Amino acid sequence: MNQRGFLNASRRAAPLVTVAGLLALIVAAAVSARAQEPAPSAPAVPSIVTTGEAVVRRMPDVAYVTLAVESRAKSPRDAQRANADAMSGVQGQLAKAGIAKDAMRTLGLGLQQEFDNNNGRRVARDFVARNTLEVRIDDVMRAGEIADAVVQGGATALEGIRFDLKDRAGAEREALRLAVADARGRAEAAASGAGRSVDRILKIEDLRADGGGPRPLPMMRMAEAVATTTAVEPGLIDIRGHVTLTVSMR
Repeated sequence: MNQRGFLNASRRAAPLVTVAGLLALIVAAAVSARAQEPAPSAPAVPSIVTTGEAVVRRMPDVAYVTLAVESRAKSPRDAQRANADAMSGVQGQLAKAGIAKDAMRTLGLGLQQEFDNNNGRRVARDFVARNTLEVRIDDVMRAGEIADAVVQGGATALEGIRFDLKDRAGAEREALRLAVADARGRAEAAASGAGRSVDRILKIEDLRADGGGPRPLPMMRMAEAVATTTAVEPGLIDIRGHVTLTVSMR
């Protein structure tokens, strides 16, 4: 074929290629549009949402006494030394009472200078060293006895006594189980009222409602303590469970 014949053949084939490409684009666009169409939503499942609560009461089996020792002196070194000596006396008294060293935990240690305001001027006073200690007592009935012991040892303040459970996690799980049972009972009652029944559980939310025992006793200055053993009543600890339950109906 000569050059002119080749060019004429090419011109006749060009419209065919353009039409084929156009058809391919149209098909691709149709497929893409169909893919972007939202899938038909499933019919809504009739459901019930209820809440459940439960309280587990336990006698506390551990107590924590928080005490403090304060010491004052003209120099920071003397204040700190006096405080260390006073705390050693407290720890020695606790050891005599049968409290193990690993049952004592330092919560805070500080040293600062006090000032007076005299006619608008700051006047320096003594340095104050403070050491705060938490003591774990495994026999809660000895909490008052131990509080008196730390007074005799040289503690200057009793900041509080709190009670707890050694197996708090177990009590929390029991409260959670009972809360779910309470929510399930409510859901069954609601479904029965509607002439239906519970099909299956769709979701459980643990809202972790915190519970506790008696609040810590208010701080008492040791100078006000009496010679007799301090009476301490641990009471009961309330562990609460709170859940939200979602179930389907049939």
